[in-house]
Amino acid sequence: MAQVQTPDIDLNQVLQQVAREKNIDMDRWISALEDAMASAAKKQHRLKEPVRSHYNPESGTFEAFIVKNVVDEVEDPLAEWTVEEAQQEKSDAAVGDEILLPISTEGLGRIAAQSAKQVLYQRIREAEREKVYGEYIDRVGEILNGTVKRFERGDIIVDLGRTEAVVPRNEQSRHERYSQGERIRAVIVDVHTQPKGPQIVLSRTDPRLLIKLFEMEVPEIYDGTVVIKNAVRAPGERAKVAVYSRERDVDPVGACVGMKGSRVQSIIRELRGEKIDIIEYSDDLVTFAQSALAPAKITRVSVTHHGETPHLDVIVEDEQLSLAIGKRGQNVRLASELIGGRIDIKSESDVKDEVADALAKMLQDAMAESDAAAELQPEPVAATAIDWSQAPGVSPEAAAGLQAAAIDSFDALLATEPESLAEIEGIADVTDLVAWATEAAEAEAMALAEGPPAADLNNDDFMAALSKALKESEEADRVSEQAAADDAALAESEEAAAGDDSEDRE
Repeated sequence: MAQVQTPDIDLNQVLQQVAREKNIDMDRWISALEDAMASAAKKQHRLKEPVRSHYNPESGTFEAFIVKNVVDEVEDPLAEWTVEEAQQEKSDAAVGDEILLPISTEGLGRIAAQSAKQVLYQRIREAEREKVYGEYIDRVGEILNGTVKRFERGDIIVDLGRTEAVVPRNEQSRHERYSQGERIRAVIVDVHTQPKGPQIVLSRTDPRLLIKLFEMEVPEIYDGTVVIKNAVRAPGERAKVAVYSRERDVDPVGACVGMKGSRVQSIIRELRGEKIDIIEYSDDLVTFAQSALAPAKITRVSVTHHGETPHLDVIVEDEQLSLAIGKRGQNVRLASELIGGRIDIKSESDVKDEVADALAKMLQDAMAESDAAAELQPEPVAATAIDWSQAPGVSPEAAAGLQAAAIDSFDALLATEPESLAEIEGIADVTDLVAWATEAAEAEAMALAEGPPAADLNNDDFMAALSKALKESEEADRVSEQAAADDAALAESEEAAAGDDSEDRE
């Protein structure tokens, strides 16, 4: 039987061909093969010492060596020699030298070859991952087009051609569903070097996807005429984009919307029906907030600052409250993220209730102060004692008798019967004395009655006036709202009539 001759294999050509197919640098490829050959030789000869391999491009063969380091004091007998031990192999050996002891690479067994295969595969994978990392790390924020390849525990694995990417579950919109083989467009949010899984992480929920889609659809944004100041999203439901123009003649909102909404509609289709509010950016925070809360109409806005974050108190009409807040608070939450502040929304009726409560509290405080002032007023002054020396027809003996009878004031004198007074010695005429006491008592009463008038604060009258004022305000609002509704109905009827006329003419 004739013996078949196998042609000699040029290992250099084989290595170059594989390096081209795997798109790996030749030096890196040879280094991986040397590591694999060293592992195979160590396995074949059952060695515990460190083994190194070297590829000889001239001969196209691999050589393997046991490596011994020359040291003063041996700490690892498997990897180190003393100078005396090294000089037995190499006469001029010195500390710091490496002694290479050749070992055979002939006839490597199956186990050794399997070990070499594993090492080689690992090195190739590392080289490929480093190449992918270097290629995509500078492209974070760009959009990639790929094909859905498979699903792993809720994650979408995307085929990008030469490599794979992953769309984690938390980066997927819950309103979107993909099937295997379907085209998908997503933005790069991360590129890592972890040993397991795809290195490129994509997202369908990141606001950068929305920004990049606008750059692709709107030439004015791509060339920098219109700038996207900020973009926020509730993925699959609503998004808000703040834009402004660097040129006066260019309308930023109109440029993004396009003719009959053609530009923004293509983006809405890409995001599977996500509603997009395009808002013109303004340096005035109040104006910006009013635009950000669209489509709701804002009555007024007040701004306060707590630290670096602005706080906006927004007041809207009652029928606009639910529209301003949005479904599950979505509209006000996106507006807050867009302007970078906190927004509190109140209706006009709530504000009126707060004002009424404040006025009622002020009234209660005023009444409490009035009661406290009344309690602090001095008690009435006791009746003034009579100076009997001024009384007509009363001798000192009669004055002593009157005082002894406890008649020491005008009230007491007037309350005493004239007959009792006549029995007191020293009183010339009781009638004159009573007349004088009556005049003096009236003068004293008038003097006590004079003074600053007390404040008259009637709680019932005040509350009645306040209630009347609030009712009048509410009635005026109701009348204005009814007038606005009538005007809107009239305008609709006129438009309908105009439409009917045009149809008749046609």
